[in-house]
Amino acid sequence: MNTTRTLCFVIAALSSYAALIYRLSQARRSWRDSAYRTLIATLLLQCLTFTMGAVAMGGNSFLGVGNLAILLMHLSAVAFCVSAQIILLRWAAAEEETVRKARYWLVTGIVLDVLLTALFFLADGTGRPTSDFDGSSEPLLLTYLLVFIVSQAVPCVSIYRQCGPYARMTGNASLRQALRLLSVTAVVLFLYCLARTVNILTAAGGVDIGAWKVAASVFSAAGIVMLSLSLTMSSWGPSATRLLDWSRSYRSYRALYPLWRDLYESSPDIALEPPGASVSDLDYRLHRRVVEIRDGWRDLRPYIDRTTHGAGASDGEASEESRQAFTEAAQIKQALLAKRNGTVPQDSKDEGEFDDRDTDNFTAEVAWLTKVAAAYSKLGTAS
Repeated sequence: MNTTRTLCFVIAALSSYAALIYRLSQARRSWRDSAYRTLIATLLLQCLTFTMGAVAMGGNSFLGVGNLAILLMHLSAVAFCVSAQIILLRWAAAEEETVRKARYWLVTGIVLDVLLTALFFLADGTGRPTSDFDGSSEPLLLTYLLVFIVSQAVPCVSIYRQCGPYARMTGNASLRQALRLLSVTAVVLFLYCLARTVNILTAAGGVDIGAWKVAASVFSAAGIVMLSLSLTMSSWGPSATRLLDWSRSYRSYRALYPLWRDLYESSPDIALEPPGASVSDLDYRLHRRVVEIRDGWRDLRPYIDRTTHGAGASDGEASEESRQAFTEAAQIKQALLAKRNGTVPQDSKDEGEFDDRDTDNFTAEVAWLTKVAAAYSKLGTAS
């Protein structure tokens, strides 16, 4: 069990250091921004909190003082929660509101740290076994532990309540995503507080809940990893979104190739420029591929038999759109063969536009043609 708890502390610490290093790499252009400096302070306190947690799991003393690592972990955790609350205010609140509420949180944090320090030494925290900090019936130590949990739970509730309205207010898409993730993080960390409270009270009452004690550490590690992501998302979020968009476009570009290839071989004039393998300008090439597929389809209309249905169209479990995709793919395949053989069907699609398709919506157009291309590949290329 201690191994799992130690691993959770290490994971939380590593994610904190990764977030700190990433943000420090932007110091040259961002240091004058007070919100950036507050964020760095938050990440430093986050690193200290979980470093001390890992140290506490490794021994009873730190710098020769018994359980000092536990006290430092708890004090920095309080300061870290206060700092996280302030950075949220700086992200989303007006300047006057930020100053007023930040002052309140700073005073609250100082009072809590002083109270925790006093309770720690009054309860002889330096002379107690480390296991007592998992839960104890001794009144002063029990009060210390419960005050600490309350100091963690209240900011979770406060952050959760603020993230929703702030996310709806901001026009910055990456910040809005960060705030939404932060609200989920607040829920996970509140679950840590609940699990930790159960651990403390059951231990104080002499009840052994066994392996369930680890739940608090798991919630804590998961919450801190999510927090590290949310505190850095406003910086890397736009780049990640662009990368995901590029990846989706590239998959569509590749998926459309078999259909485009056969249409191009049948009607080489559809290509505005010679085919190339480069994807340096992927948006342009994807647009061209869609246009060329549609131009090739138009060239085939005199050869497309309206009565043709795809094999997938008879599959009762397939969706209506899937059946339509198989039907169009089958019609294209037969039309390519008909054009090669010079055979014109009696009931052809030589007039009209594409059936029930909004070609002005490029995203929907790509999605539909990708389904047709997938169906076409399953049916086999024209030969």
